[in-house]
Amino acid sequence: MSVAVVGGGQAGLSVSWHLTRRGVDHVVLERDTVAHDWLDRRWDAFTLVTPNWQCVLPGQAYDGDDPHGFMRRDEVHAWLRRYADESDAPVVEGVLVTRLRDAVSGGYEVVTDQGTLFADQVVVATGGYHRPVLPAVAAGVSADVVQLHSADYRSPDALPDGDVLVVGSGQSGAQIAEDLHLAGRRVHLALGSAPRCARSYRGRDCIAWLSDMGVYDVPVHAQVGGLTKRESTNHYMTGRDGGRDIDLRAFALEGMRLYGRLTGADGTSLTFSPTAEASLDHADSVMESIKDDIDRHIDRTGVDAPTEPRYVPVWRPEAEVTELDLRGSGITSIVWSAGFRSDYSWVQVGVFDGAGHPTHQRGTTTSPGLYFLGLPWLHTWGSGRFEAIARDAEHVADGIAARAGHPPVLDGAVPEDAVVR
Repeated sequence: MSVAVVGGGQAGLSVSWHLTRRGVDHVVLERDTVAHDWLDRRWDAFTLVTPNWQCVLPGQAYDGDDPHGFMRRDEVHAWLRRYADESDAPVVEGVLVTRLRDAVSGGYEVVTDQGTLFADQVVVATGGYHRPVLPAVAAGVSADVVQLHSADYRSPDALPDGDVLVVGSGQSGAQIAEDLHLAGRRVHLALGSAPRCARSYRGRDCIAWLSDMGVYDVPVHAQVGGLTKRESTNHYMTGRDGGRDIDLRAFALEGMRLYGRLTGADGTSLTFSPTAEASLDHADSVMESIKDDIDRHIDRTGVDAPTEPRYVPVWRPEAEVTELDLRGSGITSIVWSAGFRSDYSWVQVGVFDGAGHPTHQRGTTTSPGLYFLGLPWLHTWGSGRFEAIARDAEHVADGIAARAGHPPVLDGAVPEDAVVR
């Protein structure tokens, strides 16, 4: 086998499309079913936060009737399944890769639960979010309280009656808190340091402005802090009901309880740092700084755009709550939005740093013929989005084809005019 691609999500399908175009023999190994994570790890009301026009994969741009809307979970899954079918990707589902290591005769030995194959080159396209993380403090919570990770949250109705504590205010935490709040559940939210972004500003979606400004195309090594940017938390907003801001202060006016960072748990007694106001102020300051950048872009380019008043905080905590009794507050469940940890223990090739992260240059490692694809900040901020995954996949496919002695394909990219902004 020339190339083995591990992972049948958007990254694996994208590089497969390019390899097919280049005539490179390959197989895509998927442990479950194509794009299954979109159903298995997202809640029922999940929507993209990126507009549909950014849903671009090699050879396929979004072709629905709502380019400025936001696909829901099931729509994204169906879109990717259709892409796999129409591109005739050589996916073999239900095959779990258990070990990848150097082969004695060169290339790589790919060990699976269905047998072993040998490949000249391998693309690891399993993404970077493998194992849900529960913080150590979770172990101190009473067994009477239902606890689950955001990856396992599905709907408000699936939780027991009573109040819900959501821990973490990143994209998932903020959106799950919104989902519960809109369903009429009383929500308690422990805030972290996540920034936020306005859904729209001066007549356009902020993502459209930032895309035009080239923000998503700046390589990670050119960012302030360099590779440390890969640890950044994404801004929270929502694509729900056509897209809008997530204003936690407005939710607080409607009854949501906001706290600082969760610091301890002893049975049903929780403690928080007095950082709720600082977290809200930080999130707002990032949002306003993005608007400043957009203002400068408009002034520099002369784009005709309406003016818009800036955000004024609608709520501030009168006092920071640092202690909470779960029973006394009526909290019966906790949703932990504490992120994920990558797990490459099955990759037994020396391409990792001391923290277990793969070392690479835009997906290409120092081990000849081994590549990673679909990681956040693989090359740019946009690398975690469909549009940039497509570009990263083309780059990796070019390297694979060159190493295999195949001529380059010059017209493989999706035309720029296929993208509506």
